[in-house]
Amino acid sequence: MAVKTVKSLYVEPETEAQRIDWPALEFRDVFKIYRSGPVETVALRGLSIEVQPGELVGILGPSGCGKSTLLSLAAALDQPSAGDVRVAGESLARLDEVELAEFRSRKLAIVFQSDNLWPTLSARENVELALRLAGSPDARQQAEDALAEFGLERRLRNRPSGLSGGEQQRVAIAAAAARNAELLLADEPTGELDAVNEATVLHALHRLREKYGTTVVVVTHSARVAQTVDRVIELKDGAVVNGATPR
Repeated sequence: MAVKTVKSLYVEPETEAQRIDWPALEFRDVFKIYRSGPVETVALRGLSIEVQPGELVGILGPSGCGKSTLLSLAAALDQPSAGDVRVAGESLARLDEVELAEFRSRKLAIVFQSDNLWPTLSARENVELALRLAGSPDARQQAEDALAEFGLERRLRNRPSGLSGGEQQRVAIAAAAARNAELLLADEPTGELDAVNEATVLHALHRLREKYGTTVVVVTHSARVAQTVDRVIELKDGAVVNGATPR
């Protein structure tokens, strides 16, 4: 009697190597529409981009082109009207509130143009707080080590008011390094800095990528920043006009 072969429904779990093959950040045909009464504003129009693990990518474009919206969606601070946003292959839309909070505290770091630090805490305490929120058991020593890595060992006790703009941004970047954040989103991190401080922040971003393997996405208007990144993604009217995927 012939034996009928039954195809197994078991699916092998994805290996670590397969996970590494996923883009660090991916937008799949993403639309974002803001509504105010009868008025609709389309911020993103079918945006599709890929950022590979360990890339340092610049997002450029005129004001109102959708750069800040892109960062908000990547940080899961907002949801797309249509399409899918994925980080390391995982759709953010499938995560519940607890999982999203875990994602933000452990995998993601955000550096804004300014006001990244608690004004009443020292540089060390700011980094230490980020580590404690992420569950680090040795936050104090890790904070000191991270700040030293970015040339801030003499600024441990300084509050933000006693730091230059470039030093404040480097403290925020040090916090990302200390937490081993997989993805750093930076919104105009050098927008309020002079050329000297801009250079120190750019060096810190490259250091973060090279030593820690962090994927860095930088929204910027700066030509100097654009010249130092691995790839530039240009946006116009909510759509990509250049650089959507790695060459």
